[in-house]
Amino acid sequence: MLRSMLTAANTMNALQERLDTISHNIANSNTVGFKRREASFAELLTQQIDRLPNDEAPRQTPAGVRYGNGARLASTMLITKQGALVETDRRLDFALTAENQWFRVRLADQNGAETIGYTRAGNFSLAPVNGQLALTTSDGLFVLDERNAPIMLPADAHDVQMSPTGTLTATNADGRVVARVNLGVTMIRRPQLLEARGGGIYALPNVPGAAEELNGNLRGQISIKQGALEQANVDLGEEMVGLMATSRAYQLNARAISISEQMLGLINGMRSS
Repeated sequence: MLRSMLTAANTMNALQERLDTISHNIANSNTVGFKRREASFAELLTQQIDRLPNDEAPRQTPAGVRYGNGARLASTMLITKQGALVETDRRLDFALTAENQWFRVRLADQNGAETIGYTRAGNFSLAPVNGQLALTTSDGLFVLDERNAPIMLPADAHDVQMSPTGTLTATNADGRVVARVNLGVTMIRRPQLLEARGGGIYALPNVPGAAEELNGNLRGQISIKQGALEQANVDLGEEMVGLMATSRAYQLNARAISISEQMLGLINGMRSS
């Protein structure tokens, strides 16, 4: 009975983590550029109990009995599938239309040093900084160019145009070009290494081959649409089905603990009598 209770408790812990993952996906279903996560399970260590030598019953299964110890959460995989595009007609809204391409932003690491962050949320703004206009994210982070420097535009920049390959052209009120900058875009080759930093921003450890900056001749691979935003790649119907199935599994394991406790009570009652 104790084995059944421990097995059910282990599985409930894993199911709770999956419920948290699904809830996080649902809560961010309207977040620009959000990428959902998917939980996967693995079986815990099993114990092999061999059958008796004189057990000659025909069977298709391996000899003996394997007792499992429940399940654990193996991983939460980042799903980088392209989200739906929504037209906004706003000049500073940009949507990447190719999977695994990410905007680069300036991010402070845990030690306060500046590092590069990545985001799919292209709802940018222009913020005044030292007499110039800086291109920033909705959270105020600097958007970087192809040299990983903050994109700064003259104070008289009145309008911006973005080419499909990520070249931003700023003009003043007279229509004269005052700045032309190549937006910093990176192809993430190993998206499962991305570490969430909140607000749709991710960091990437320094692993060879994990990412490739699309600069120079590689800029032809960039695909950006101006006046549009990529929505979260969350399917609410799929998430709700997963939520209900996981809740039922959680209730089933809770019931298994309750039944095991009742059987232990019966056994103790028989001993005392």
